[in-house]
Amino acid sequence: MVAKKGSRGGAAGEDAGEELSRDPLQAILLADSFATLFRPITLERPKVLLPLVNAPMIEYTLAWLESAGVEEVFVFCCAHSKQVIEYLENSNWLNQPKFSVSTIESYNAMSAGDALRLIYEKNVVHGDFILVTGDTVSNMPLTQALKEHKERKKRDSNAVMTMIIKQSKPSPITHQSRLGTEELFMAIDPKTKELLYYEDKADTSKGTLTLDRTMLLDRSSISLHNDKQDCYIDICSPEVLSLFTDNFDYQHLRRHFVKGLLVDDLMGYKIFTHEIHSSYAARVENYRSYDTISKDIIQRWTYPLVPDIQFLQNSLTKLERRGTYRASDVGLSRSAKMGPFTVIGSRTTIGKHSEVSNSVIGEDCVIGSNVSIDGCYIWNKVNIEDGCRLKHAIVCDGVTMKSGAVLEAGVVLSFKVIIGQNFVVPAYSKVSLLQQPVRQDSDEELEYADNSSGNIEITSVPNTTDVLEELNTEVGGAGFIWSVGEKGLEEEWRHSVAPISADRLLEIIKSATDELDTSNEESNILPPSGELGIDSDNESDDGRDDHAHFEKEVEATFLRAIHENVEEDHIIIEVNSLRLSYNMASTDCAGALFYAMMKYAVDTPHDSAGELLKITNGVIGKWEKLLKYYLPSLDEEIEVILKFEEMCLESTKEYANLFSQILHLLYDKDILQEDGILRWESEKEQADESDKVFVKKAEKFLQWLKEASEEED
Repeated sequence: MVAKKGSRGGAAGEDAGEELSRDPLQAILLADSFATLFRPITLERPKVLLPLVNAPMIEYTLAWLESAGVEEVFVFCCAHSKQVIEYLENSNWLNQPKFSVSTIESYNAMSAGDALRLIYEKNVVHGDFILVTGDTVSNMPLTQALKEHKERKKRDSNAVMTMIIKQSKPSPITHQSRLGTEELFMAIDPKTKELLYYEDKADTSKGTLTLDRTMLLDRSSISLHNDKQDCYIDICSPEVLSLFTDNFDYQHLRRHFVKGLLVDDLMGYKIFTHEIHSSYAARVENYRSYDTISKDIIQRWTYPLVPDIQFLQNSLTKLERRGTYRASDVGLSRSAKMGPFTVIGSRTTIGKHSEVSNSVIGEDCVIGSNVSIDGCYIWNKVNIEDGCRLKHAIVCDGVTMKSGAVLEAGVVLSFKVIIGQNFVVPAYSKVSLLQQPVRQDSDEELEYADNSSGNIEITSVPNTTDVLEELNTEVGGAGFIWSVGEKGLEEEWRHSVAPISADRLLEIIKSATDELDTSNEESNILPPSGELGIDSDNESDDGRDDHAHFEKEVEATFLRAIHENVEEDHIIIEVNSLRLSYNMASTDCAGALFYAMMKYAVDTPHDSAGELLKITNGVIGKWEKLLKYYLPSLDEEIEVILKFEEMCLESTKEYANLFSQILHLLYDKDILQEDGILRWESEKEQADESDKVFVKKAEKFLQWLKEASEEED
């Protein structure tokens, strides 16, 4: 997509400067077909038209470019170009004042490199431009990034690209980000922000990198990161197009072009980074990112691109309590329950005693009675009959589920599939009316990263055991279950909309523990980010307080569990993985989790000490089983009391006057045992008077414990 920057409003387009106004910006939007994982649901539609919270993905990209002051947009289409063009012609985008949208069509382009070479031949780009895909969701302003790019280009003519990045949180166990992408390693000059190294392959998952020593010849230091997310939004100079034309081996933008420039010493072209902090930017590359970005939209991280604000083709809904959105003409039975973070589109009806939570339901859907839908994406004109159960699934347009049918976690149903009565679709299955293709002409297709766009040949599959059992029976099933791809279930759970199962995470943690035991003597493990200087001795933590970071991560995990209703087993798995990542002891886990609970309680609005005590009682009562899991011995119990002392003195002094009551509360709930509390007191006997403050506060309670113990004896 190519866009010119105009004078249209929006936070991103304000006061770009006189120079930027005289030099209108252009952008290229690559709107081509499917990610490999999306094939089962996109054999009939291009990826950019798939709904994302009741609006096609391309709507979010175009709405962002318009709000950023873009004036002209060129959409490059290849596979399924007719559908993209038809959609744009029927939308309002072609009639917007000061915002021109036109298409460039090709049937031969098989990669991003081919697309950019064709655009260069057409001579439609005459200056700096933005390169972006049609599955990008962002609200970032462009002004500052454009200004930096232009000023840098004045100082150094070899500065041909500025790559937009942001903070990420890769999992220390699965080595993937919350978007389901591989853990990304970058080396960046901390002063100039020049990109020096880029690697997103899983073969670096052990956290070790091999860097060229020449990187440090002219630099006092470099920053190494595995905590950055590539937003796939690039500000490019016109030389980028000519570089693709001069180098026909450049096919992929990251794998070939970016890495090619980083190792090319002859031409000297440079890539720089611009990190965003408060803004949002991400792209839908797989089912997990589809789920994550949808949740971000519902929770309003993408404002103003949210369901209750009209932007052209999206279905307007009203924001209600607990983060729910509902169109005005939804037919919701009085006994039906609409859970948190749920979107229900226009003209949809939901029957008696049905429950919907953490889900998106499109327009013109009919949901029967006693239906349970949790963590699902139900598109338009779907009919779900009575008694069906759906969990963490994607259901495309026109699907029918007969009564009692069940979708297990990770299932994807393609367009107009029929699931027979009481049929259970196994976890991670993908079902389509089309038989699975025997041959795929291209797996290196037009994509911004590694997505597929080649032609697909559909032929009959000899093995008909994949056909749904109900296909030709009286219950009316219709569809084919596609077999798992070459990469097997590994790819399925990594990229599914379903959370990674507890069993699978336990396997990964065990494997990671074994690796940690065998490689613990090595000291060159890369931390989430760090700076390496000439005189550095490859220290793993350059002064960083691992314990403080560990506590923050545990607190963030606990808060996410509260807001997203995460099960206790998954919290335990996440905390255990953090423990492995930061090399912490079990006592550290107990203290950090107790801190997170108490901090949440004290941060809850209250008007008095009595009300705070009541709130704390509720929090501890709800999560007592989770806390007890991390208190297998007296050592952990004593750590909790010591942590509570520290909190009363430093971070949450409001608890100081409630110390004795809360200590008693923890005892009453069997979280702390009598032996643990009395041992804590005995360990304080030789301490300074200043360290006995809370022993004295709990003096009456401690005496009561001793007397009770003597009576039992």
